[in-house]
Amino acid sequence: MRLRARGPRAAPSSNAASSVGAGDARRLVPPGRNPFVHELRLSALRKAQIVFMTLTLFPIRLLLIVTMMLLAWPFTFFATLGSSDQEPEQPPATWRKVVDFLLKAIMRTMWFSGGFHWVVMKGQQASPPEASILTLAPHSSYFDAIAVTLTMSSIVMKAESRDIPIWGTLIKYIQPVFVSRSDQDSRRKTVEEIRRRAQSHGKWPQIMIFPEGTCTNRTCLITFKPGAFIPGVPVQPVVLRYPNKLDTITWTWQGPGALKILWLTLCQFHNRVEIEFLPVYSPSEEEKKDPALYASNVRRVMAEALGISVTDYTFEDCQLALAEGQLRLPADTCLLEFARLVRGLGLKPETLEKDLDKYSESAKMQRGGKLGLPEFAEYLGVPVSDTLEDMFSLFDESGDGRMDPREYVVALSVVCRPAQTLDTIQLAFKMYGSQDGDIDEDTLSSILKTALGVAELSVTSLFQAIDQEGTGRITFADFCRFAEMFPNFAEEYLYPKQTHSDSCAQTPPTPTPNGFCADFSPENADARRKPFRKKLD
Repeated sequence: MRLRARGPRAAPSSNAASSVGAGDARRLVPPGRNPFVHELRLSALRKAQIVFMTLTLFPIRLLLIVTMMLLAWPFTFFATLGSSDQEPEQPPATWRKVVDFLLKAIMRTMWFSGGFHWVVMKGQQASPPEASILTLAPHSSYFDAIAVTLTMSSIVMKAESRDIPIWGTLIKYIQPVFVSRSDQDSRRKTVEEIRRRAQSHGKWPQIMIFPEGTCTNRTCLITFKPGAFIPGVPVQPVVLRYPNKLDTITWTWQGPGALKILWLTLCQFHNRVEIEFLPVYSPSEEEKKDPALYASNVRRVMAEALGISVTDYTFEDCQLALAEGQLRLPADTCLLEFARLVRGLGLKPETLEKDLDKYSESAKMQRGGKLGLPEFAEYLGVPVSDTLEDMFSLFDESGDGRMDPREYVVALSVVCRPAQTLDTIQLAFKMYGSQDGDIDEDTLSSILKTALGVAELSVTSLFQAIDQEGTGRITFADFCRFAEMFPNFAEEYLYPKQTHSDSCAQTPPTPTPNGFCADFSPENADARRKPFRKKLD
């Protein structure tokens, strides 16, 4: 299973705004890199520099940052006395203007102390009546807060943030829209509050929203959440760039943790960031009625300004990429693309799990026979389309226009239940196994390559370790016993060359909610989750 190069499809005509949203993902080739993974490799010279900076400049910078935050606290504390839900007075009181000015100066000094000596501002920020919502992307780090502090825009934050000492007071000053996870109706209330502020004709501060909903590595723009676009008011797109030689900024779900990012960034002599305000985007009548179309078209404009691609990957794909299981997905897996295409066909992975047995029985009856595109469409019960062709190409490795439906079932099983490795392997044994239910080494290779979404994988050492009697065949019971005895078999047998010394990328034990995207962070993160292990690229 692999991504095969497909030429970009013809782009829609520029005057057909309504069709752009549907076509932008097709005319741009999906990225080859997992957007939720960031690997940071340090040379010996870089490591020596970090050691030197840790012993010299790092503690000074950290002290200055804490000092600036403490200096800002009294201003925000007295300014936030009273109800934060009251509509701001218009025009703003003189004292509010003075506090805004002082806080912007203090925050800029804080960022300067942290090494952000150059904050390049491009374009012109629109006034609140012109654009009440600022959409910022790509969202890749908590350092994106630079844009928030320099504009004093409101943001969407989890309600628990207001209780954080010092930082919570600073957050309350910018009058954020708080989201409560304990309230099941929270998202609807959040959208209503955003709509109320957005339609206040500039009475409230501008709301800065990160429409991607989670952090990525800036290689592409993933699907925008529709929250910022539901009000149907003009928005101003804002793009971020970090043109640094060493990327210590990016904080994704798999890669260096929050504290390590802070440490490594403060150990750089200089850190650069560019904030560009694009022209205000006014929605058409069709876009006002269709927030998803509106979001897609704004994303296209921002991607063109950044010079990167767009993809229909979502936060749910992030959860798939980092799901627990004995076969965790590698960074170059095709299964993220497969999951995107499944949704593109109108199929929902969360509802397909009950159909896995039906699909597997049908695939088993093919007895290893392969299907062409029309037969594959009939097998899935969907019409032939560009999306189906893209999915078909993932499994048509030889390029002869044929694919094995068993591979589709294995991939679908992983997407539907990513943490249940043995259930997927058992399903595969039923489809691929002989009458006795056993398989050979080549079949195991085919199963595991599909389950991991990779084109090449050596399973010889793993197969030999399972096949202790040397029969050349193994059963699911053999595989299951081996997996119970060696729960980390993938790291030892499938990725033997992996080392932890060639990279400083370490994943935090628990996936911490990233940046200002509390509304879309994991809602049921297991605090006991083991650290994710990196895969060999």
